[in-house]
Order: sequence, then structure tokens, then C-alpha cells
Amino acid sequence: MEPGPRPDIAPPSRALSIYLAVAGGAALFLAFPDAGIWPLAPVGTTLAFLALRRDHAGWNALTGLVLGLTFLLPHLWWSYEATTVLPWIALSALQAAFFALFGATWTWTRRTPLVQRHLLLQALAFSVLWVAVEQFRSSWPFGGFAWARLGFSQAQSPLGHYAWLGSIPAVSLAVTLTGTLLAVTLITARRTHRTPALAGAGTAVVLVLGGLLVPLSTDAQSGTLAVGAVQGNVAEPGLGSFANRGEVLQNHVDGTFDLLDDVEPGELDIVLWPENGSDLDPQTTPDVAADIDEAAQAVDAPILVGAQEFPDTGGRYNVALLWEPGVGVTDRYAKQRPAPFGEYIPMRGFVGLFTDQVDRVTNDMIAGDGPAVVDLDVPDLGRTVPLATIICFEVAYDDTVQQSIRDGGELLVVPTNNASFGFTAESTQQLAMSQLRAIETGRSTVQISTVGVSGVIAADGTMLEQTDLFTADQMIADLPLRTTITPAVFLGAWPELIIWGVALILLGTGVVASRRRRA
Repeated sequence: MEPGPRPDIAPPSRALSIYLAVAGGAALFLAFPDAGIWPLAPVGTTLAFLALRRDHAGWNALTGLVLGLTFLLPHLWWSYEATTVLPWIALSALQAAFFALFGATWTWTRRTPLVQRHLLLQALAFSVLWVAVEQFRSSWPFGGFAWARLGFSQAQSPLGHYAWLGSIPAVSLAVTLTGTLLAVTLITARRTHRTPALAGAGTAVVLVLGGLLVPLSTDAQSGTLAVGAVQGNVAEPGLGSFANRGEVLQNHVDGTFDLLDDVEPGELDIVLWPENGSDLDPQTTPDVAADIDEAAQAVDAPILVGAQEFPDTGGRYNVALLWEPGVGVTDRYAKQRPAPFGEYIPMRGFVGLFTDQVDRVTNDMIAGDGPAVVDLDVPDLGRTVPLATIICFEVAYDDTVQQSIRDGGELLVVPTNNASFGFTAESTQQLAMSQLRAIETGRSTVQISTVGVSGVIAADGTMLEQTDLFTADQMIADLPLRTTITPAVFLGAWPELIIWGVALILLGTGVVASRRRRA
């Protein structure tokens, strides 16, 4: 029988491993907005590495589940605000199950003979496997849930700059590897193994400081765009926020007129409204069309209107409509990735056995197709400017964002509707994602919400302007247009595929080693 993984210090007791898992989950939670203490993300993975040093797959699965629940129950509190307690617990538990899967698969992976003999290789293998499982839960089931990826905690960190090189998987890998190298330092320092300890600590420092060397640019490459953005607000936060559709529309019309306090008609190239700025379709509702056109003619600029389309075949589309004053809709984008259980209900009959919340979605949303780009005619530039338009939760998905840039997007626009989530951290979590997307794509970015938090972001992730929650507000900015394709956009899914490939090889060799031990 081959020996199991050789510990440099004894693995933690069962009780201590659970305590470490709880502490790790709490650190991960505090690393994300609203707290936003980004160094706690590597600390969380340090504690996870230490908690999962027992050589028992079942126990490590339980430890991983505890870690995941401690992290995700408070992190996803906004889902309780938008629904009720059962959907919140179900979503958190489903996502925490992937942390349990990680705990079990890590047990087998670290039995790979080469990995089990070298702590530094364990740190690297742990990090690769973590990101592979993170990407897995971002793609499955029902298209995945890409929220709560470690990379999204690093909007204010040098580690976040790695998004320019390899998108969110690269940032998550850098975070996890920083944490596991710190764990190696702690483990080997206790045994006076100075070389591994210094190597671990030194590499962790290089990883963090190396992010500052990533060449982020913000200069205009194809002109600038004068942008106005309107956060109309709603009267009632939470579940009843859109009970009065006419009021929501009127708030955004009024906010558009308020832009004229700061600009003259014709000075803006476009006005951005959020998702559901008009829940009614102006293409089929003359009164709504008249209100929008009046506002567009007053500012003498097109308006990108968030609305709903209801085709004769049933269902609905979540759309961004480009409304030209005096003309009407000249281009549109329909959301490609409707949110399961929020915008459509998979397995409606089965899920309905457990909760009546399915009845809130009476008309399932249909996935759109075509590029996530809206073409804006800009007379001052004498050309059409493609706007990468990513609606709400789509900002969490790498492929949708990257494809919009490959399709020509020169500015990134994220219309969203955060009204149902009340005064929770959902909107700031999403704004952090938009900051990482600005870095990843090298594009100036505007996140515009019905109720906030909205923001204008430079192409290097710097927050230029930000609104408060549940206030009526407007933002005006001259934003550089850019055409350069970053390494992350050029590589597309390759960083993720490479991580998956390496993780599967490590897991496979670990499983073979486990079988030999049993033999």
C-alpha cells in the first residue's frame, strides 16, 4: 500500500477543520461588497487549504459544504429579499454543494504521488482545482450561476488587473494561489523549513505586486462619446417595486428632462436608461412611445430604453431598444441569458411542489440571439459606434461579455434593475463585476440601474462616478471609445479550458493513486 499524503504538520482535528472552514467562509464573505475587504479573499483560501488537509473525502466534502454555506448564505442574502427564505436557502445550498464537491475531489487530487510529496505543488493543484470547480458551477445546471466567483472580489485589488490577461478565471487563480502559498508559508515555517516558507511568501508577494505591472490603458482610440445616464428610482423598494409601471416610466422620462439642467439639447450622443426603465413595450403602446419620444426630442439624443417585448408566440424578451427622436426603434438587443428561477422557471411543475414563488413568474422569458451590440449613429464622429450591451446578470458570464467586444463593442453598457433586492449588497456586488469587465475588455463601462447603485467606470476599472441606492439621479460623462482587443478577449475560453484540462489530469492521476492504495 502506498502512503497517503505526507503532512508537514499533523492535519487538523475534525473540530478544528470545521472551525477553519467557518472562518474561511466568513473571510470570503467579507472580501466581497459591501464590506469589500479584498485581502480577505486570499486569507479565506488560506484557511480553506488548512481546513481540508485531512485525508478523507467524505469529511472534506462536509468541510467544504460548511465553508460554502458560511460564505454564500450571507453573500446571497439579496435572494431572500427578492423572494422568500426557501429560495434563498435552496440557492445557497445548491451553490455550497459545489464547495463540497471541491472538498472531495481535492482529497483525491492531492493523492497524486508528485503532488503529495511537495507542498508548493499542492498549493498550485489546489488553486487549479478550485477555479475549475468555480467555472463548473458557473456553467451548470441551467446555464450555471456565475455569481460569487473569487475574482469578483478583486475590483479594488492589484490582483484584479489579471482580468486583462485571462478574464475572471485568471483573477480567481491568482487569488487562490496567493492564499495557498500563504498556507504553505505557515505550514513550513512551523517546521523551520525556511526555503519552502520563503518561496511561498515571496511568490505570494510577487503575485500581488505583479498585477500592478499589467499595462492598463484608458486613452481614446476612436473618439469620445458624450453619455447621459438616468437612474429614475422607484417609490417602493423590494417585491412591490414595479407595482406601478407608469410611475417607473415617468421617473425615467423626468430624469431625462433633468439632464437639461447640465447640458444643452444636442450635446449628448446618447442617453442610457436601465433595464425595465419602461416595463411596457413602446413599439406596441402608443402612449409609452409618445412619452419616450418627447424626452428624446427634448435632449435631442437617442435613448437606449430597457423594456419588455411580448411576441405572439408567447413568452417575453428582455430588450434594450435604441430609440431615435422622431423615428422610433432603430436597433435592439434581446437578453441572451435569462436568469433561471428569476426570469423563467425550469421544471415549473416540480419546483411548484416546494414553493409558490414560481407563480410570480407568470410569463417565462425567452433567450434572445444575435450579438450583444447596439449600433449607434453618431453624427459628430461621422460613423456608427457599436455599444456592447450586457443586460443585468449577463455581466457575470465571461463568454457573453467577450463576444460583445469581439463583435465590435467600443463602450460597455450594463443596464440593470436592482429594485427587487432592496437595500442589500446585490447592486454593489454587480458594480464590482462591471469594474472587472472594464479591465478585462479595456472598455469604458457604464452600469445604469433603476434604483442604483449605478456607476461610470474607466477602462482600467477606476470608478469615475457612482450613485446611491434608491435615489433619483443622473450621470454625465465624456467617455473614450476603444477598439484594442485585450489578451483576455483574444483568448476567450482558453484560460478556462486549460484550467479544466489540468484539473482533470490531476484528479485522474489522484483517483488512480487512490485505487492503488486500496489494492
